[in-house]
Amino acid sequence: MAILKMKKLRLIAVRSKKKELLRELTKLGCVEFSEVGSDIREADGEELLRSEGSDILRFRSEHNSLTHAIALLNRYVPAKGKLLSAKPEFDVDAMLSGNGITAALNVANAIESADDRIKRISAEQSRQRAIAESMRPWLSFLMPLEKDGTERCSVVLGSFPIRTELNSVSERLAEVCEEAELFSVSDDKSQHYVYVICMREELPAVQECLRSCGFTPAAFSGLKGSARECLGRAEETLKALEKEKAACEELIVGEAVHCDEMKLAADKVNTRIFMAEAEDKLCGTDSTIVMEGWMPAESEEALERVFEKYDCAWESRDPTEEEYPEVPVKLKNNKFTNALNMVTNMYSLPAYGTVDPNPLMAPFFILFYGLMMADMGYGLIMIAAALVAMRKMKPREGNLAFCQLLLYGGIATFLMGVLTGGLFSDIPYQLVHLFDPESTWPGLWHLFSPETDSEMVLYGSMVLGLLHLNTGMAVSFVQKTKHGDLADAIWEEGSLWVILLGAVIWALGLEAVTGLAVLSTIGTAVLIVGAAMLLFGAGRNAKGFGKVTAALGCIYNTATGWFGDVLSYSRIMALMLAGGVVGKVFNTVAIMPAQSSGVNVVTMIAFVVIFLLGHTMNFALNLLGCFVHDLRLQCLEFFGKFYTDGGKPFRPLKFKGDYVEVKEN
Repeated sequence: MAILKMKKLRLIAVRSKKKELLRELTKLGCVEFSEVGSDIREADGEELLRSEGSDILRFRSEHNSLTHAIALLNRYVPAKGKLLSAKPEFDVDAMLSGNGITAALNVANAIESADDRIKRISAEQSRQRAIAESMRPWLSFLMPLEKDGTERCSVVLGSFPIRTELNSVSERLAEVCEEAELFSVSDDKSQHYVYVICMREELPAVQECLRSCGFTPAAFSGLKGSARECLGRAEETLKALEKEKAACEELIVGEAVHCDEMKLAADKVNTRIFMAEAEDKLCGTDSTIVMEGWMPAESEEALERVFEKYDCAWESRDPTEEEYPEVPVKLKNNKFTNALNMVTNMYSLPAYGTVDPNPLMAPFFILFYGLMMADMGYGLIMIAAALVAMRKMKPREGNLAFCQLLLYGGIATFLMGVLTGGLFSDIPYQLVHLFDPESTWPGLWHLFSPETDSEMVLYGSMVLGLLHLNTGMAVSFVQKTKHGDLADAIWEEGSLWVILLGAVIWALGLEAVTGLAVLSTIGTAVLIVGAAMLLFGAGRNAKGFGKVTAALGCIYNTATGWFGDVLSYSRIMALMLAGGVVGKVFNTVAIMPAQSSGVNVVTMIAFVVIFLLGHTMNFALNLLGCFVHDLRLQCLEFFGKFYTDGGKPFRPLKFKGDYVEVKEN
């Protein structure tokens, strides 16, 4: 339950064993490669060292081709696998083997080619449909479309808006050219389709007259023959294209049997990419290679057994403090705290050499989530969903952490629901009083209710907030002490604790509590001491008037900061209350038909439908809302007291399948 100790690894090996060594390191999955340090280059001569070449670009191209083909298959042939089914498992040797990659790439290329042809066919179909549609208004026009008239006469084809009076247009044409004639071909909802015959020498004047009347010339570029002939050719072309398209789609569907092989090949190629990226960080001579990287200290013995198999020299050492920003971070937690890894990763990993927040955050996060949801029904749904997902999918790493968090959150939600008496809000009470209006049953037992005991819940939320914040301060105090900053710890966290102690003693002396005035006096004295410590600590390193400004700033920041931090925990009560009230509203609406019309089949169906829809929405909103607000309390209020972020995730050379899982040794 901590940040794993890392060591810097340096290795020199025989070049002939490079591939074998990389395969062994991939199997172990415990070394993150880094660039070879300048000390080696300067010591041995940069001209003697060179970066290793690799086929990384080719591997990436192959991987893109395979993943694209898989996506195309999923589009044309949606997978019919079992819901929440687990990924297939393969052993390490199968993942390192190149068997099947070439065949899978050939299938992928065939699928991509067929899809490209389908795209071109679709584009041509759109063009041919446009041609067909443009020909339909001109079917009664028998003249070839490529002809614009005779030697002496011109024929102009086009259209007018439907609102245009063609008789008026004919009259204006007659004024311009007595021999010009306008003929109507067809009409639709928006256009009059016409052609005009005139003498060639009068064409410019005719065109200008038509333009002034709203005329739009027809464009039949590249078309030959009559409109009916063009329509026939377009329809024949569409039929042929549709057959070709169906054949291409059939080819793609037929390749679906190879989908699993392509998925396995994609992950194999992905492994090759990782190995090539690691290989790119190697340097060497004609006969040797040099490697540097990071490894968990707990993996040193396993690596030693591997290195003994090869002619190599290696060393490991602890990182220096100057190297801490470069040291990758790996968290090691138990099954309970591992669930919070996803929360930490969403925020930022802790810096190396600091503290892992998960063991401290886990109980608070789960408790707060349970308090916010606080419903036995919702908790049971979460528990069932998590257990089914873990059994069916057999998740690992991030997916496993999510399922674990859902499970623990569900357990907390159920237990808090027991304390508040919430089972899909108040549905047991509503149903009992629906069937027996005279019943005096008060509902499920509860220790407290957010509706009737909201003040107590609010105070309880504040107390939990104070406990949460002080836990973070305690971690900060310990961290500062370890790093030799005891004075900072005393004047910052220590003074705040003295103030808090004074406030508690003073409150105990109130008449409403114990009535012991001496306690109030003692509490006041302790408060004064704590305030003096805080002010002195704020200004102890300042000079002159800076001490005053530092003290004033400390007063303002402490007062407003702590007030805002503690008040922020009121969201626990607010979300608990909101979820319960919304659920009650849906329950009330659901039973209204039965209350007004009596209990029958129709009213009970209405009840079930409204109940399911209402609580589905309420559950979904609370599931997300409680997570977001809980995350805020941890990342802003809690982490703000001690957390140092900026850690780099540990990314060792290992198998990571998108489609398959690798059997663990």
